[in-house]
Amino acid sequence: MATPNYSYEKRQKELAKKRKKEDKLKRKGEGRPDDELTEDGAPKPETTGDVQQSGMPAADSAP
Repeated sequence: MATPNYSYEKRQKELAKKRKKEDKLKRKGEGRPDDELTEDGAPKPETTGDVQQSGMPAADSAP
């Protein structure tokens, strides 16, 4: 009977742990899609620098 290769098993565990950690960091860096939703599930309105909170264009951006 062959003897178990413990070093191979250990290396596989280490690689799996490393892969899982990298995936977690990648997901964390991307941000969750829930962050872009309001409490009622609707997407948050996107704001740009040209529009004030009231929805009116900024005074200096008049044509």
